Amino acid sequence: MSPFKFLMSYISRHKWQYVFGIITLFVVDYANLFIPELTGRITDGLTDRTMGMPEIMKILLVILVLGITLAAGRFLWRFFLFGAARTIEKEIRNDMFAHLETMDVEYYNSHKTGDLMTRFTSDLNSIRMSIGPAIISIFDATVMGFMVIVQMMIYVNIKLTLLVLIPMSVIMIGEIYYGKIMHGKYKKRQEAVSDLTDFVQESFSGIRVIKAFVRERQQLKEFLKSNRNAMDKNLDIVKWQAVVNPLLTVIIGSSSLITLLYGGYLAIVGDITLGRFVAFNQYVGMLVWPMIACGDAINMFSQGFASARRIQDVFASETEISDPEVPAPVHSLSGRITFDDLTFIHKGSSEPTIKDLSLEVPAGTTLAIIGRTGNGKSTLVNLLLHLYNTKPGMIKLDGTDINDIPLNVLRENIAYVPQDNFLFSDTLASNIAFGTHEKSMERIVEASRAACIHDNIIEFPEGYETVVGERGVTLSGGQKQRSSIARALMKNAPILILDDALSAVDTDTEEHILTNLKKNRAGKTTVIIAHRVSTIKDADVIMVLEDGKAAEVGNHAELMKKGGLYAEMFESQQLEAAIGEQKAAIRRDIAGIRPQES
Repeated sequence: MSPFKFLMSYISRHKWQYVFGIITLFVVDYANLFIPELTGRITDGLTDRTMGMPEIMKILLVILVLGITLAAGRFLWRFFLFGAARTIEKEIRNDMFAHLETMDVEYYNSHKTGDLMTRFTSDLNSIRMSIGPAIISIFDATVMGFMVIVQMMIYVNIKLTLLVLIPMSVIMIGEIYYGKIMHGKYKKRQEAVSDLTDFVQESFSGIRVIKAFVRERQQLKEFLKSNRNAMDKNLDIVKWQAVVNPLLTVIIGSSSLITLLYGGYLAIVGDITLGRFVAFNQYVGMLVWPMIACGDAINMFSQGFASARRIQDVFASETEISDPEVPAPVHSLSGRITFDDLTFIHKGSSEPTIKDLSLEVPAGTTLAIIGRTGNGKSTLVNLLLHLYNTKPGMIKLDGTDINDIPLNVLRENIAYVPQDNFLFSDTLASNIAFGTHEKSMERIVEASRAACIHDNIIEFPEGYETVVGERGVTLSGGQKQRSSIARALMKNAPILILDDALSAVDTDTEEHILTNLKKNRAGKTTVIIAHRVSTIKDADVIMVLEDGKAAEVGNHAELMKKGGLYAEMFESQQLEAAIGEQKAAIRRDIAGIRPQES
């Protein structure tokens, strides 16, 4: 679909607003034609002394009525045309946001946030200008220009009109060529602005890392480079405008000069009256605006179509994760999970992340997954959430292929605590209640107590109404984790997934949370991913992942008896913990001896 057809699909929804706006614009332009003629009549009447005060007052009254009509008309065409353009801008923004919400995680891995934000702001602003002010400009450049030329020929002189139109024609031809050049330049400018926006967004999001590694100067250099690129692309446009706009003024001036020279000669020899000469000068002035408007319209259309293509790229993107064509009649889940020879390969990778994994997890089971970094633990979670596609039959929930379950049903029945513990810039209460329609404080407090975050929250000056910073940066790592756990518990879903969700809390708090989970999640399925054996040793089933395979499966006692990988990890972590306790005891002893020695 071309950018023109894309924009017309939205304009057609508001065709009556455009129709009424254009009719009003026509009335305004038509009314404008009579003012120079009436001025010319007054000039001729006063020159020939054939017009008295009563006749002049009548003409002035007509001009007053025309002035009121122009004022009312200009309000109305702004109301209709600018109002429609603003509404379409809102509709495109709504549709784009709704479309992006359907996109899978792979899309966001390859598209930067800054670039998407530019499409929501700068690109949509360019589109609004092309379907509002540009339409007005092109209408004036054609309809009003035509009416003014006809009026100049009929009321004043055909030869003088044709002579004045020669430089005006040069303007028209030049602006068409100018528009083609500017289209590509505006597209490059928008891409440069996207890159700059993305760099700034990433820098602010990662400001703590930048400061921790003392990279402020390096980031500033990179920013200056990106900012310079954006400036160069803007200057490329400005250079053309700097040449075209003065040239336009020169050509328009030549039309005025022709009017003064040849029109003055015709007035002197008596071919036209003084009043018609005055009126013609006003008509030339009126013709200047359509010529300039034509250039503005081409300029705005060039920007708008370049931005429309960028918006179309978003709509043209298709998600790989979608609802099944024939969804299974599933409305709720009990929590039974089946992995049947599950194998998964990430895009761009030649080796599978998960290989031939088979496991039956009965409903109400606590499944723990442990393994070294990069062995597919988080990938397995993403597959359970259907954030990536799997081959039919490899994952089943309650005996139904995950590919046949509607996405909203699947995800409504799963509560998830991700590794990054994302919190929105909102109150703690709103963040905890985010995953459910129920917003009662009683439920919020209950979930917070179970996640061992309640005592921390009530210590804040605003309590549960405390607004956390962007991504929850005003909270500590442990507080963010526990807030995320509270949000998941608030949902009370049949399946709960904790993706390394206890790594930032101390062992005592961890023990309390796990005890609360065991009580609150009785009869429900819980999947816990962890690196610490102490976190998962009480799970019903423990699966050890090694190179994407289920190397060992069993409970803690069974796996310890095997003396395999799990037992090695347990003993290694126990030894590390014992060494850590000994070091802490030595530090305490030293701290206790030093005061006596001094």
